Amino acid sequence: MGGGYMTKNGLFIVFEGGEGSGKTTLSKWLYEWLSNQGYYALWTKEPGGDQAVCDKIRKILLDPAHKGVMSPRAELPLFEADRAQHVDSVIKPALSEGKIVVCDRFSASTFAYQCFARKVCRTDDFDGWDAFATNRLYPDLTFWIDIDPELGMSRNAQDGKHDRFELEDLEFHKRVREGFEIFFRDYPWDWEKLDGSLPLEVLERQVIEKTLRLIP
Repeated sequence: MGGGYMTKNGLFIVFEGGEGSGKTTLSKWLYEWLSNQGYYALWTKEPGGDQAVCDKIRKILLDPAHKGVMSPRAELPLFEADRAQHVDSVIKPALSEGKIVVCDRFSASTFAYQCFARKVCRTDDFDGWDAFATNRLYPDLTFWIDIDPELGMSRNAQDGKHDRFELEDLEFHKRVREGFEIFFRDYPWDWEKLDGSLPLEVLERQVIEKTLRLIP
């Protein structure tokens, strides 16, 4: 956790993207950059944003042993339960303290993975579930790190990653990418699409330029 400058009402910045997009690397980098610049920042993630409850839900959701066992319909309420706990126990308290909260995944991922790729709910079902879980908290800025699923899966394979979602086939990840496209087309959030195939230093500059416009 960084220390120093606080914003009046806090800022909530989210990174979204498919597997291997680099969103986790970029979100952690932004948190570290903000902290080094003297901003009071917090990095967190979904699922698994708090150790008391969310981490246990994360283990259930990502366990490779549950592939082909967990009902697709069970995923949606588990992700939203994780989000409700995360919002109430981590994100909102941090924002109320004036921190800049940088989060790896939020609502768009649930829409892309569960509602679109899995086809387990309609848009209005998602809206109801997510509004309840977030208590209508929306990011101030979302970075969508877009990447060709074949490249993303290749990166994960090289890194030896194999959680339950990373083990899904290419067609699933193509649907996830389409789900993100539909989400950001239809939901009026402040978001920025970045090309995940670009060099990391280029993406870092783009993230900083956009973020600094938000900070008072």
